[in-house]
Amino acid sequence: MEVKILQLIEGAKQAKGLTVIIDVFRAFSVACYVFGNGAKKIIPSGNIDIAYKLKKENPNFLLIGERGGKKPADFDYGNSPTQIENIDFTEKTVIQTTSAGTQGIANAINADEIITGGFVNVQAIIDYIKKQNPEEVSLVAMSSSGILIADEDTLCAEYIKNALENKKNDFSKIIEHLREYISTRKFFDPEKGWAPERDFDLCLSLNKFNFVLKVEPYNKSQVFFMKIEM
Repeated sequence: MEVKILQLIEGAKQAKGLTVIIDVFRAFSVACYVFGNGAKKIIPSGNIDIAYKLKKENPNFLLIGERGGKKPADFDYGNSPTQIENIDFTEKTVIQTTSAGTQGIANAINADEIITGGFVNVQAIIDYIKKQNPEEVSLVAMSSSGILIADEDTLCAEYIKNALENKKNDFSKIIEHLREYISTRKFFDPEKGWAPERDFDLCLSLNKFNFVLKVEPYNKSQVFFMKIEM
């Protein structure tokens, strides 16, 4: 098994084999909380216009996501696990569009299989990869808007790679580093209400969920959906 760590949207385009699109803060952590609260399906869209179109065609679908970190107009929820951790999504279909994570899905055009990644379900991801035992694994750290490297996603990729190679991880050091890291300052800034401090803890709740989120084709228009895979 060859395991590669790739970065940003360009990395997603290069990804081959079993591909993990990683977005710790916050898209794919949010997605796990949505499924954990009963959602039937998430439709990830890199294109916000497509997200709005899907909502118009399906008024019962919910819109979740962000642009510039903030909830876009007419969206039901932003990209915050704090905001949705106690929302009942039972049997709901959710459309999710973000600046980084969903862009990675849209650009992973050479991947054989796509799952999403974060620390909230990282052990399930590791176990799934071991079970599938592919020849190639691509770990894509999407980072900030898919264009600027940020440590949280790289550290998650390294955590997965270490585990697959039977190397030790120290999650406490990861938390210690990220608490002082530039990309997390928004969570500790009271003026940035769209990024509650609790989001930091919820996104770093190690192995809170025991499932992976697998991406499958939704229709013929390059639209996908995510489903739970145990």
